[in-house]
Amino acid sequence: MLSLVDNKLDRRAFMGIGGLGLGGLSLAQLLAAKANAGTGNKPLATGKSVIFLLQHGGPTQFETFDPKLNVPDGIRTVGGVCSTATPGVTFGSSMARTAKYADKLAVVRSYTTGSARHSIEPLIGQASRKANIGSLYSRIAGTNHPDTGLPTNITLFPNSIDPEALGPDERFGKFSQTGELGSAFEPFAPGGGSNLQSDMKLNVSSERFNDRNQLLASLDQLRWNVDRSGAVDGFDKYRQQAFEMVLRGVAGAFDFSDESPKTLARYDTRQFIRENAYTDKTNGRKGRRWYQNNALALGHELLLARRLCEAGCGFVTVATRFVWDMHADANNVGVGRGKEAVIDPFDHAISALIEDCEERGLSDDILLVCVGEMGRTPRINKKGGRDHWARLAPLMLYGGGITQGQIIGQSTRDGGEPLADAVDSENLIATILNLLLDIPELRVRTDLPNDLARFTTSGEPIPRLFS
Repeated sequence: MLSLVDNKLDRRAFMGIGGLGLGGLSLAQLLAAKANAGTGNKPLATGKSVIFLLQHGGPTQFETFDPKLNVPDGIRTVGGVCSTATPGVTFGSSMARTAKYADKLAVVRSYTTGSARHSIEPLIGQASRKANIGSLYSRIAGTNHPDTGLPTNITLFPNSIDPEALGPDERFGKFSQTGELGSAFEPFAPGGGSNLQSDMKLNVSSERFNDRNQLLASLDQLRWNVDRSGAVDGFDKYRQQAFEMVLRGVAGAFDFSDESPKTLARYDTRQFIRENAYTDKTNGRKGRRWYQNNALALGHELLLARRLCEAGCGFVTVATRFVWDMHADANNVGVGRGKEAVIDPFDHAISALIEDCEERGLSDDILLVCVGEMGRTPRINKKGGRDHWARLAPLMLYGGGITQGQIIGQSTRDGGEPLADAVDSENLIATILNLLLDIPELRVRTDLPNDLARFTTSGEPIPRLFS
């Protein structure tokens, strides 16, 4: 990427100007991709976008989208249920805001990741060829939008919103993992977390940025600094065009100054920060910071994701920071307190995004996917928590042209396994790729690796999700 470092620039200006001008490619690759767009090949991207909200830690199905009441006390949904806009369908009581939009959602009650580990499945795993899903997309559709230069695969962490917030936690896998695709297809991670963040750094003042010739001179110095490593192949040939791209306003996606106070307040989840709420024996200081950071940033991460999609990004990951792990142990809250610490801000944030997309006419253009790497045990443990569970996990989708108001599949009485119409990570990934890519066109193209083309075109999307 191209980073303009200036103490006079606020952080959002630094992140916007520096982070988005060149994204995940060298200048040569970026501009060659743009040039190749006019060779007569039909674009492979459909123009739709996905916001993939990874509920890291393993969300509870019982207290979100598949509550159980007619079961023994040790299994029953904590806190009861709320009615929804879909007759006969209930959600956990902390999902009351989202419940108002249930008639616009698709809830899968028979989804399984097949994993009980914090391995950031299903975002990255066997079903995705050990690559970030967005990396699969950008390998086929291009790593930068042909008109704006915006990276097509971006991952947001809390520190994308607040520099003091937490960044990625790689103990359970790298969000930037690309499998066999290569590092050029890593997601761009504003605020840190991607190797691409350090590929290109340019120190230049805001005054010099406004002076075309002085910026070009700075780009020349940058070339001298990095050319030996090959990070900016073909820099001379494309430097002028690259400068034009930087000036085209791509940075505006990161600048909230044009959003109304009403919209900013709608998404704001800081009201759910509880400074002293998670400090007793069931939850240590480390855990408290996870929950505070989640509430600090989650809503505005989703607002930023919406803005990035509008600006041309195809796949935006919103990565929560391990907050859904409701064991009620030394570092994690149990289910009862997890409703307040985790589910309340989640419900607020996703309902804000749904409401906003509906008002802006984006319901067919953006698909929201809410899912974790696993689910939670039917039986509540002795401390009031639910433990890791591989055989069933919650999955909710909104937008993208789905058939609205659906409940897909059914779980067993105790909420532990699929009873009908089982869905797995392969189905979910196929759904996403079929939404983002022109699969019929991809089947006849010969300019992509055969194994990647076969993988992308052979998956089976979630049945009945689209009409």
